[in-house]
Amino acid sequence: MPKVTFTGNLQRHLACPPVEAPGETVAAVLSQVFESNPRLRSYILDDQGRLRKHVKVFVNERVVADRLHLSDPVAAGDEVFVFQALSGG
Repeated sequence: MPKVTFTGNLQRHLACPPVEAPGETVAAVLSQVFESNPRLRSYILDDQGRLRKHVKVFVNERVVADRLHLSDPVAAGDEVFVFQALSGG
């Protein structure tokens, strides 16, 4: 089962420890994560269900190419890493 890990700055705002979630695409895996942690969804996705501009998702060490539908494939042993960029001045 894929393992989903969240960057430390997300973990400061809400509990989102690493978790295993089934799915064959990034969208399916994240959907499973959001079922058990619904507040996390608004930090990652906008109201259209697309990745927020300041969020990047990696499958293993490769950045997700499909930011609109999150259709990038995920295999059983993969690691999905959700990274939220910091901004400000």
